[in-house]
Amino acid sequence: MNVGPQATPHWDVDAGAALGVQIGDGGFQTNLFVAARPPVTWPCRVGVVPPAADCFQDRPVEAADTDGSVGEPVAGVRVLVGLGGVGKTQVAAQLARHAWREGAVDLLVWITAGSRDSIVAGYAGAAAEVLPGERTGADADADRFLAWLAQTDRRWLIVLDDLSDPADLRGLWPPQPVGGHTLVTTRRRDTALGGSGRRLVEVGLFTPDQATRYLTAKTGRYDEAEQARLLAADLGYLPLALAQAAAYLVDRGLGFADYRRRLVDARRRLPELLPEPGALPDDHRETVAATWALSVELADRLHPPGLARAMLHLLSLLDPNGIPAAVLTTEVALDHLRQARPVEYAGERAVDAEDARDALYGLHRVNLISFDPAQAGRAIRVHGLVQRATREQLTPEQLRRAARTLADALCRTWPEIERESALGQVLRANVETLDGHAGPLLWDPEPHPLLWRAGRSLSESGLGADALTYWQRLHDRAEARLGADHADTLTVRHHLAYALGQGGDPAAAEAAYERLLADRLRVDGPDNRETLVCRGNLANWRGTAGDPWRAAREFGEVLADLLRLLGPDHVDTLNARHNLAFWRGRAGDPAGALVAFEQLLEDLSRVRGPDHPNTLNTRYNVAFWRGLAGDPAGAREASALLLADRLRVLGPDHPSTLTTRYNLARWRGEAGDPAGAVAELEELLVDRIRVLGDDHLHTDRTRTRLAYWRARVGGAPPAVPLVQPKP
Repeated sequence: MNVGPQATPHWDVDAGAALGVQIGDGGFQTNLFVAARPPVTWPCRVGVVPPAADCFQDRPVEAADTDGSVGEPVAGVRVLVGLGGVGKTQVAAQLARHAWREGAVDLLVWITAGSRDSIVAGYAGAAAEVLPGERTGADADADRFLAWLAQTDRRWLIVLDDLSDPADLRGLWPPQPVGGHTLVTTRRRDTALGGSGRRLVEVGLFTPDQATRYLTAKTGRYDEAEQARLLAADLGYLPLALAQAAAYLVDRGLGFADYRRRLVDARRRLPELLPEPGALPDDHRETVAATWALSVELADRLHPPGLARAMLHLLSLLDPNGIPAAVLTTEVALDHLRQARPVEYAGERAVDAEDARDALYGLHRVNLISFDPAQAGRAIRVHGLVQRATREQLTPEQLRRAARTLADALCRTWPEIERESALGQVLRANVETLDGHAGPLLWDPEPHPLLWRAGRSLSESGLGADALTYWQRLHDRAEARLGADHADTLTVRHHLAYALGQGGDPAAAEAAYERLLADRLRVDGPDNRETLVCRGNLANWRGTAGDPWRAAREFGEVLADLLRLLGPDHVDTLNARHNLAFWRGRAGDPAGALVAFEQLLEDLSRVRGPDHPNTLNTRYNVAFWRGLAGDPAGAREASALLLADRLRVLGPDHPSTLTTRYNLARWRGEAGDPAGAVAELEELLVDRIRVLGDDHLHTDRTRTRLAYWRARVGGAPPAVPLVQPKP
């Protein structure tokens, strides 16, 4: 007869059974040797449920896996998946213990599912406990037990812990009657685990509050909660890592801050910061790194064989919060994977982009990474400790090759024009991470072009303050490694000087270019191209700092030398013509500037094409100076046509697209439609805050213009003079 919730639990079996040989990450192997037994007493429990971890934290997944009835799991099959070390076994054990204590099940069976044989043996052992008759063999007994589960009116819960291979359950999945419940824990995330009434439940990391509570309770250092919170973040909120770190610092009498200092010490490897295997807490048998070793081996055996480990080597050097899949499918990355393949797979065909994606899916299937192609720029995410454990296995040569491969791959992934600001942010974050792990390798034998591309991305995105910080740091490194007069050091100084001006200090930029020009003349000579470019930049920032007449004169001199040395169609010559026309207008000749820009537009369209950014910039100036020359309606029409092309070529978030919208609003207002200017500036302000931030110079300028045109709509005199923006 059924026993209700008030029944006293009957614990397991008699002395004729040998149970609970502990293995793995808190799991248990069940080996049953059953002698003649008395009739079963209900409720009945078979197998050893792992004890609760010390300072166990309730997990959000537990609430998601119940229907609101205390201790009663939802009927059906729930597959708990997640990274090794997140505590899947502990979550399942907590659910099982809760259901047992509340009398929600009559039969609880715990089986460690490390192999098909262990699953069959577990079912057979359960059959010996609850079914009458002689045992006829493990397979037959397992079949009898599964058939009984399908027709019994007893309420049961089967836990299959640490499933290694979903194929091991083919033909062995428990049935799904109304009163039957199954929990499976696995580090796999195969499609075969879902469907047919089965639901995959992701067991995630601790929350920051859970991790902090755990560390303080485990160590008794409640007065160091803030440092505990910081350490939890350093460890990525991974339960296994938190448990082992807590055991380590208790054993050594360390505080959280002491442990954090050791954790960031590059000289210390991860195994040195964890307790010895014999002293692991909560019955763990493996350290953090060893917990994932099996997952790596599993992934490396999946199709295509021999690529997952090499792929993880690359991923270990990039941003854990988001990696574009396109980086890993470049030709240079594919070549690296082919060369890094173990010798036993050397005869396999060449590695292509589909193989690379399959390797990523393999790592995803064993929960070493999260791979979601729909996320585009952040398709791949990896836990920071998985990355660290992987990096520490790399030989110096493996690290060097992986770093240079990724630098090449990031360069090739970077679009010439950043249409999407989010992609630029992701790429820069990955460069920063790569530089942090392998910085010196990006300077050997010479600075990698990636270092320049990341800095230009900041400048081109209008992030002046960030660009200034980046170029200053890069300059310090270049000067220390290469010397003050090295060509690359001088190039970094050029970018640093430009960033000074872009950040709102044109006088500092002018002074920096004056010093750079003196060194260029000394090192390279007066007719060197870089010297001429430096002269042009000095003239530009001189004009921006308040002397447009001198800027125009100096650009005229630079243009004459460029025509003599490089010819009329060279990009530097065309750029000099552009800047000469601009400063002529600033010096008081808008009509002359308009004519010069119209002539330049013809040549640029011929030499560089109609969609080149320089051609579009010249069209911007044609519209701008047309308006200042007294034709605001013509400037409005030209700006509207330009905006359509900049949206098509550059995208909606590009700084030049936003600047075009700014000036279109201006010329709309100047042409007699101040209300239209207000409407456009209101929309632009929202986008500039989103793209550039609330306190960016261009955001503030948009607010100022919006106030100006609102006042004009209301009939009030303008509150501020209309500043003429730079192109």
